[in-house]
Amino acid sequence: MIHTYKIKGMTCDGCRNKVEGALNSIEGVEATVTLYPMEAIIAMEKHVSTEELQKALFTAGNYTIEMCPSPAHQAPVHQHQHQHHNTHQQQPHEQQHPPTAAKNPVAKSGGKYYCPMHCEGDKLYAKPGNCPVCGMNLEKIPELPQAASQYTCPMHPEIVQDGPGPCPICGMDLVPITPTEEEDSTYKGLLKKFKVAVLFTVPIFIISMGEMIPGNPIGRILPPSVSNWLQFLFSLPVIFYATWMFFERAWVSIRTLNLNMFTLIGIGAGAAFVFSIVALLFPEVFPAQFKGPDGYVHLYFEAATVILTLVLLGQLLEARAHSQTSGAVKALLKLSPTDAVLLVNGEDKIISINDIKKGDLLRVKPGEKIPVDGKITEGSSSVDEAMITGEPIPVNKKEGDKVSSGTINGTRSFIMEAEKVGADTLLSQIIQMVNNASRSRAPIQNLADRISKYFVPVVIVVAVITFTVWAAWGPEPAYVFAFVNALAVLIIACPCALGLATPMSVMVGVGKGAESGVLIKNAEALEKMDKIDVLITDKTGTITEGRPSVEKVVGLNDNDNTAVLRFSASVNQHSEHPLAEAVVKAAKEKRMALGTLENFSSVTGMGVTGLVDGQKVALGNIKLMEQEQATVSPQMEAEVVQEQLAGKTISYLAVDGEVKGYVAISDAIKATSKNAIQYLMDKGVEVIMLTGDNGNTAKAVADELHLSSFKAEVLPADKLAEIKQLQAQGKIVAMAGDGINDAPALAQADIGIAMGTGTDVAIESATITLLRGDLQGIVKAKELSHAVMRNIRQNLFFAFIYNVLGIPIAAGVLYPAFGLLLSPMIAAAAMSFSSVSVIVNSLRLRNLTLTQSRTSLHQSKI
Repeated sequence: MIHTYKIKGMTCDGCRNKVEGALNSIEGVEATVTLYPMEAIIAMEKHVSTEELQKALFTAGNYTIEMCPSPAHQAPVHQHQHQHHNTHQQQPHEQQHPPTAAKNPVAKSGGKYYCPMHCEGDKLYAKPGNCPVCGMNLEKIPELPQAASQYTCPMHPEIVQDGPGPCPICGMDLVPITPTEEEDSTYKGLLKKFKVAVLFTVPIFIISMGEMIPGNPIGRILPPSVSNWLQFLFSLPVIFYATWMFFERAWVSIRTLNLNMFTLIGIGAGAAFVFSIVALLFPEVFPAQFKGPDGYVHLYFEAATVILTLVLLGQLLEARAHSQTSGAVKALLKLSPTDAVLLVNGEDKIISINDIKKGDLLRVKPGEKIPVDGKITEGSSSVDEAMITGEPIPVNKKEGDKVSSGTINGTRSFIMEAEKVGADTLLSQIIQMVNNASRSRAPIQNLADRISKYFVPVVIVVAVITFTVWAAWGPEPAYVFAFVNALAVLIIACPCALGLATPMSVMVGVGKGAESGVLIKNAEALEKMDKIDVLITDKTGTITEGRPSVEKVVGLNDNDNTAVLRFSASVNQHSEHPLAEAVVKAAKEKRMALGTLENFSSVTGMGVTGLVDGQKVALGNIKLMEQEQATVSPQMEAEVVQEQLAGKTISYLAVDGEVKGYVAISDAIKATSKNAIQYLMDKGVEVIMLTGDNGNTAKAVADELHLSSFKAEVLPADKLAEIKQLQAQGKIVAMAGDGINDAPALAQADIGIAMGTGTDVAIESATITLLRGDLQGIVKAKELSHAVMRNIRQNLFFAFIYNVLGIPIAAGVLYPAFGLLLSPMIAAAAMSFSSVSVIVNSLRLRNLTLTQSRTSLHQSKI
């Protein structure tokens, strides 16, 4: 059993770890705790009272727990009546959907901010600013654009009305009063400060380095007493306006003992600035070796301001680059339209998208974005679904077909019925899923976190040692060398690059996957996908098209084929199973009148039974015939075997205990399945097909696909047991299914991959969802995972090697052999660009080309 509880008292990721550890210490309890929302999702072998859970929490701290009152927080349960193909039969007690957050998280999280380094786990912040732990600029979670509630005329501002339309005075189109997109205030604010910093830092640098100009023209114009005071005055706007935030962040980091890159920047630049002020005001307190021939102490205003300006430049470039990492989400956000055309009594009326209700009839004109999810009720067209499925070829849509919000209508107009609106649409769920995954943590990030924890204290110790060694054994002026080199050590170290190495790659990779129709639920799934050993796959709807059709209807002896089809369709008329729909569809195409059905029952792994016009009818496999004591003749059984060997699914029909005939149903193998399976096997992944179909049909499909392993006539519980057995052998297992009846296996597998059928269930139950129901999507997911993990390793290498080489060089290890020292200003430039290099390397993933299907499907399964 799975329950969701509210947790109170948590403030950071440390609290979350304590609460999770305390709950998991209870025997038979497996708990997952999140900071946002503050919840614990608990799986119990047997019921554990809230009092017992609370007792365990008291051992961890002042935390409280209570059951969530709303059923929306519980794990979703989906039950369907399925027909005789036991792969699609799911018993309620086998339902094991992993729990998910309540719907409409986009609306709940809109306007919130998060730290890109996840210092406090999933914690979100209400206002923009700096992370209280690491000092990084908080990033805004992309939110769905809301339609403007009021519109006005550009020429007549007194005209204000709800919704778009023409101005009643001049006829101009009304425009929204409130813009729909937020300005990038962080980048603009940093740019303004950077301009101020450059304006005053350049003169300081020129004055300070004037003596290096041949003839020293500046020194002749400005004596040291004047130039020193000018440097001081010019440094004030840089220190106390443009870059003061760095000192604020440094102070917060020291006060909270969350040491980070701003700790080092604040100590280093602050030491240079304070040293210079003291030297300017009280030069007599310094020994002679700090003074030049003119008797003045060399000041470091230029070092402090240049260092801070370069760090500011790094922050500016980082803000610009960081905004590009969420480019895929922004592209998805732009797909969301703001208005729609509602049909009212046969007339068109433009309304806000927020006013659309389920069941409304909407007209979609050529070239317009489809406003919400629904189905076409009148007309037909081609729809560009590239931004959702990743497939560039438009999909033909006709009456009864599903269409999704944000996709683009082709050259014909049609009328659709709204079925899902607001945050329930597929586009909204995709955006939220991408947002959540972008902010999740990959296990590989733990390595960087452990190193970063000790990084800053070690650097400070190294800086102290550097100062001591140079002061004791360095050349004259020894204290000057000691001060400059210790300053360089503090400035060049960059723990920020380590912290950004993983989340930047994950953010870009998840966005790239979304563009290609591969939705990643979290970073852990992205990392594990690169390591899978075994892929378990269903047959119907995964390997095959999932759109079966009746190939043949055979009546025994003199039995009428028409009667066999009529009885078969009648007993299936209440079932939603694809095979049942195929039989009913075949009967309707022949305009058959179906009989009255009573006492319908789905028999797990066998088929269906019921009373049709008072006669007992059973339709299913040989096991169902044996249960109904209906004898299949050897001749018919031999015919059936031949059909099965040709890859067809056979259902016997028995009426009042007597076999009357059988129905042969075919389900074509997808054109892309063979290539996808071959690619995975070439990559060392073992592909195993588990199906509820009979052995002969399964073998025919396996032979055509060159599968080395398959199992037939398996129940959902059998798939679950097979995955557990493989995992016990140390295998990393991925399971591909339809997301409904395969839920137990999807939940048990290391990677649950849901095909694009049953959208809601697929997104809720799987760690990876393929919007296009196609094994080629697994190839894309595998390629994406490999590329992202390679990119993360590159980032970590850059960050590690940069600090491993940069800090010793800054300390002066090359000076004895080569006479080389690293200026603090060069160290500042290197430090600033180290973080930017990590982000730029991550952005290369945007240019990744994932495998495209050689043959496009005529119908996207959304």
